[in-house]
Amino acid sequence: MNCLLRRHLVAFVFGLSLITAAVGRSNAQEVQSPSSADSGLPAPQSLSTNLEPGASLTDATATTAPYQMVPMTPPAAPPTFPGPMVLPPVGPWKLMYFDNDFTSYKKDPNHEYLLGEELKDMPMELFGIPLTLSTGGEIRDRFMNEQNRLRPGGIPTGHTADYNLIRWRHYFDLRAGDFRFYVEGIDADSGGSALPNQPIDVNRWDLQNIFADWQFYDDGSNKQTVRYGRQELTYGKQRLVSPLDWANTRRNFQGGRYFAKGKDYQFDLFCVNPVNSATGYTTLANDANSFDSPNSQVFFSGAYLNYTGIQNTSIDAYWLYLDTNSYTNPSLPLGGRRHTMGGRYGALFPVDGGSRVWDFDTEGAIQFGEDPAGAAVLAGFFTAVGGHTWKEVPWTPRVSSTFYYASGTGTKGSTNHTFNTLFPLSHAYWGLSDNVNGENLFNYALQAEAKPTAKSSIVSAYHWFELASANDNLYTVSGSPLSGAAHGPGRNVGTALDLYGYYAFSKAVDVQLGYSWFFFGDYFQTAAGSRPTCTQLYLQTTYRY
Repeated sequence: MNCLLRRHLVAFVFGLSLITAAVGRSNAQEVQSPSSADSGLPAPQSLSTNLEPGASLTDATATTAPYQMVPMTPPAAPPTFPGPMVLPPVGPWKLMYFDNDFTSYKKDPNHEYLLGEELKDMPMELFGIPLTLSTGGEIRDRFMNEQNRLRPGGIPTGHTADYNLIRWRHYFDLRAGDFRFYVEGIDADSGGSALPNQPIDVNRWDLQNIFADWQFYDDGSNKQTVRYGRQELTYGKQRLVSPLDWANTRRNFQGGRYFAKGKDYQFDLFCVNPVNSATGYTTLANDANSFDSPNSQVFFSGAYLNYTGIQNTSIDAYWLYLDTNSYTNPSLPLGGRRHTMGGRYGALFPVDGGSRVWDFDTEGAIQFGEDPAGAAVLAGFFTAVGGHTWKEVPWTPRVSSTFYYASGTGTKGSTNHTFNTLFPLSHAYWGLSDNVNGENLFNYALQAEAKPTAKSSIVSAYHWFELASANDNLYTVSGSPLSGAAHGPGRNVGTALDLYGYYAFSKAVDVQLGYSWFFFGDYFQTAAGSRPTCTQLYLQTTYRY
């Protein structure tokens, strides 16, 4: 334990030692008087005072100022959609680093200087061809302490685990006109735990992304691009398709993708195979210390449209198809050939001149096809989130509530009604302690957020979980059903309390801290007694460069 804490302290101090370069320049800028561009106000008229010795500036402006200066309140910032989780602001870095936008960021003459920004969009030439090269990455360390978690792998009741998860990612992005080549490496390791590593913990010295793009159409308003290679995917609010950044490894796929972008829309088509063990379709033994390769026995494809042409509104429509029939894995029974058709509607409603904002987000889908046994599949899910933010109140509080439902199979028969959540960001939606997945599940949640300072935020969330069908299984975070011997009758899965927050020293350096409890319900009451409460603590430091 002491060794692990020392390791984390070293990583934490290393991150802090780099703050000087990242923040020092911005602090020097902050002591200067803000320009009119900073305040959003018109530049004031210059005043010719011609003060006599002993006269005050007030005396001069009272007689010579051509206009009376009237204080003005800057307009409220435009509303923004809440993300799946409350995370630190990271500026030009995006969820997937191949979407980073340092070009726009560096165009602002008043932007916060970031260590390494000189290595972005570097102009160069090769054989007379103009090129731009960008390079950067991140180092992340997370200390974990967990007790009695429903850990994938069948760990017995009452276990305790203390361990560190360390991840390094680095990328190179080369562009030449309409062509682009991107490569990103990853080294993810786990240390200190006597328990077996999980599939999302370890991937040593591998290629996370490697692809080529050709932008074959650009009329100034619309662009169309084809991409082939290894790549991460994310769509919507990451309820069904997510790179799973919480994992020490991140999900990736290999195949082709077409995407068209306009001012108020993006349309994607993709056909891929899952690659690393974070997808759930390759094993840790295959990927931990060997070069990853795609699982050609599993096929994932889809079409996804996002439309933002209505003010403060985001609308999605999608079709997703997953075929696992050629891949045998008894721990993942929700495969087969499944079509998922659905949509999402999100909207913001500012009131009182934007000082308060209501936010709503709803999403639902039906799923049909056949399961691995050949039985027909007819399943679905629906979720609704409503929140309210007070933007001009101290700490900018927001409160929200969530309803979530995913169907389960009732009477065993010819039709499978259990919804498959595909590749979700489970950590954000079904409790920080990662005990359950969103299959055969009701989830009712309340959440409160606050920002004590411009660089920090704190969040509290409470969940109530129950099975959608008592005749179906509870599914753990990996998508595996809980064995019958591990639970009793009933539908009451339990409740969870999550507390977490962050402090961002800069856009490049932040620390996150979280603690969660999972209070197991009657479903876990067996002849051996009730299951003890699960707890989980994490402390995470991230440095981006």
